[in-house]
Amino acid sequence: MQYAETRLNKNSLLLALKRYSSVVNNMEQTILLPSLLRDVPREDAADCEAAENSMDLYECYHLLKVIRNTVESGLVPHDDSKAIKNAALHKSLETLLEADQEAFFYFHLRGLFSVMGNLTKMSQNLTGKYLEIIGIDQ
Repeated sequence: MQYAETRLNKNSLLLALKRYSSVVNNMEQTILLPSLLRDVPREDAADCEAAENSMDLYECYHLLKVIRNTVESGLVPHDDSKAIKNAALHKSLETLLEADQEAFFYFHLRGLFSVMGNLTKMSQNLTGKYLEIIGIDQ
């Protein structure tokens, strides 16, 4: 297969997805006791109001694993509550889709790259924080 033999461009979507999957696998192999992450606030939730509504590191750990499994399996879970919340957004984007599908594609592609980059960094930070908690310096 020629695809498997070609080198991926450093800005390719497949490479971004592989990088994310690899970082989450590393996180999963490093974090042997995920329960140590319970009730540990995320560092990016500094103010009190945001800290109340944000996830702890344990929840982030599970979220990152679920997203990795979704990326690898290709199976997108069907969640009616999220679909209802996003219905207004979908309706407003329909006009863009009808007008210019290419622009719509690039809009989502940029968003996907941004999200995958943020999730990769979150996984790396979570692994680093776990190592800090157990007393191992990187």
